Amino acid sequence: MPITGATTQAVNGLTARWAGPASGGTVFSAAGVWPLLAFLADGAQGTARAELARALGVPAEQAAAAARELLAELADAQALDSALGLWTQRTLEPREEWAAGLPTDAHGVLTGDPALDQRELDAWADKRTGGLIERMPVEVRADTALVLASALALRTTWLRPFEVRPVRPSAGPWQGRTLRGLNRRSVRLDRVGVATVPGGRVTEVRVLGDNGVDVHLLLGDERMTPGQVLAAGTAVLDGTCPVVRGSSLPYGPAGPGLRVEERPCAGPQQPTLEVTTAAFEVRAHHDLLDLHGLFGLTAARDARQGHFPGISASPLAVGSARQSVLARFDALGFEAAAVTAVAAAPGAPPPTPRYTATVVTAAFDRPFGFLAVHRETRLVLMAGWVTEPAPLR
Repeated sequence: MPITGATTQAVNGLTARWAGPASGGTVFSAAGVWPLLAFLADGAQGTARAELARALGVPAEQAAAAARELLAELADAQALDSALGLWTQRTLEPREEWAAGLPTDAHGVLTGDPALDQRELDAWADKRTGGLIERMPVEVRADTALVLASALALRTTWLRPFEVRPVRPSAGPWQGRTLRGLNRRSVRLDRVGVATVPGGRVTEVRVLGDNGVDVHLLLGDERMTPGQVLAAGTAVLDGTCPVVRGSSLPYGPAGPGLRVEERPCAGPQQPTLEVTTAAFEVRAHHDLLDLHGLFGLTAARDARQGHFPGISASPLAVGSARQSVLARFDALGFEAAAVTAVAAAPGAPPPTPRYTATVVTAAFDRPFGFLAVHRETRLVLMAGWVTEPAPLR
């Protein structure tokens, strides 16, 4: 069953909220966290259940079904590899009705030997992400009773590749550096647009992949924070903020890094869009408990009592929750992966022109954001902020 618009909106809402406190270069995947929180909510009670439902944006009684739909959609997507895994101590028996809602063959066993169990979980992360994430983000300890993890990997090739050219920004944080610049021309003017939100304006360029995953590049007004820019990108996906597309932009400076002009040319030409950006690789490791309120895990951390009687009769509390993420953007395509885990513990001068042509230029030559988006559902799979572009080598 395809995921509903309500589930997409809920996951994208978590993306926007997670982006709020972002600073510096980062990448994260709310789509990797959301199913884990949903299955926890399904087995939670009391305050922990209410907090998880608020973080998810859906009622707790609907969370597991929505998570199953989300995982099924991701599994069917050509560009994606996704998986969910559960490991428990031999002495901990998950409730049948809760475990039945997980994907088949998801359940493994923790032996009680931390080194051996860590190797097994690391191998799972490495295999499920095609080597992009080599280690499980949580550490298995002797008292680890349960580990619930998700893996998400995506790869796409651009429908129209970029050309690699040196880029030397003349202003801003990257001034004086020679970057691995990426440039391409297109006649699809509406692949660029300018969104207006309360914090300012954001230029969005959509870079289409060949298998249903696109990357949206986002450049905001210089005074805007990363969180404001990324939230604007999710609002564009949800249709909740106005966007002026490239074919309707006025001449002159039209948005951050964006200009529309008439250029002389030797013969009749279609209007064109010229995009210049920089290649990048971003890695990040997140401790979700640092933002326990955002993820609905405040009460669930309290090891003085159990919070998940719907998961097991054994009392459980969240001991750790982490995510490791990688994203790469280059001339030919994009690849990214995230592994998220929750561990529970007890307690030349041209010829004279005769014509002119409209040219829209978009330059991403200072820190910018990006969203990797599942085209059909408009679900944000990865989000990030680039502060360290790749140098030209």
